[in-house]
Amino acid sequence: MKHQQSGFTLVEIAIVLVIIGLLLGGVLKGQELINSAKAKSYAQDFRTIQAALYGFQDRYKGIPGDLAGAAGKINNATTATTPANLQGNGKIDGVWDSITSTDESCLVWQHLRLAGFLAGNTTNNCTTGDPYLQTNADGGRIGISSNMHITGMTGSYNICSDGVLGKIAKQLDTQLDDGVSNTGSFRIIARAAAPAASGAAVAPSTTQPDDATSYTVCLAF
Repeated sequence: MKHQQSGFTLVEIAIVLVIIGLLLGGVLKGQELINSAKAKSYAQDFRTIQAALYGFQDRYKGIPGDLAGAAGKINNATTATTPANLQGNGKIDGVWDSITSTDESCLVWQHLRLAGFLAGNTTNNCTTGDPYLQTNADGGRIGISSNMHITGMTGSYNICSDGVLGKIAKQLDTQLDDGVSNTGSFRIIARAAAPAASGAAVAPSTTQPDDATSYTVCLAF
């Protein structure tokens, strides 16, 4: 008696391949949507901080962090003492990723939060990893300073955001600026191993960011 050989037909194989293709397409599309949502979140960080700073300036006629006599103008606020004798000069002095809790660039967040312009912890402490720190969607640190962190950037302030994947950084550059990593008001640099305590500006990346590598991005305004 002749036995029939079992196996998949061409139609069945084709159906399986179509299903696999649909699943892969769904995964890729889902990842694309996640990346797009993250890019929008990062962009919103920059816009929200700018709006908060201008709102604070309008109300208090001074700059958060730099506000002279802040302790007497905002309930529970701390007045910055470093850099010494520079409070009230219209600048946010100190590096963007300061770990010194008396710096203007550290106290800027306490002033904005106590004044109601931003939400978050008001117990001033810029020690790395402290819940007081302003962070982005991936947990990277956000900071603001008048000391330009990247060479060639101009403006009164720069907001920097750390730990941003290259693929997100490129989307942000296109959304917020000219799409070129080392020109314009938005620039991309390699991540530093530690906070930029020296305050020295660093050169922006001249090569196209790698999608899977994390960077520091800064926006000047």
